[in-house]
Amino acid sequence: MAIQSVHCYSHGSHETDEEFDAVWVTYFNKPDIDAWELCKGVNTLVGYDLVPEQLNDVASAVHILEAVKDKAGPHREIYPYFTQELRLTLNELGIFTPEKLSLDNV
Repeated sequence: MAIQSVHCYSHGSHETDEEFDAVWVTYFNKPDIDAWELCKGVNTLVGYDLVPEQLNDVASAVHILEAVKDKAGPHREIYPYFTQELRLTLNELGIFTPEKLSLDNV
């Protein structure tokens, strides 16, 4: 027996993981997506405890770091561990943390 994962919403529709992914891949691959739409999409996915697999700009990466810090909530040890584990990759890609950019003081 195969088990198929579905997303259920209050309005009664059901969506498979593949359909859900296809909607978001299409959303983020729009050639005319602007910064507001990008942030809206990322925030929606963060609300589902998900993040897009790949976004190709520094601002998006920093926004996701901010979202991870926010989602950690009272578990203050999570975010430093997360950034520690990503440090080599962040350095290689030239991505600064929100703290390094003084965004945590805004």
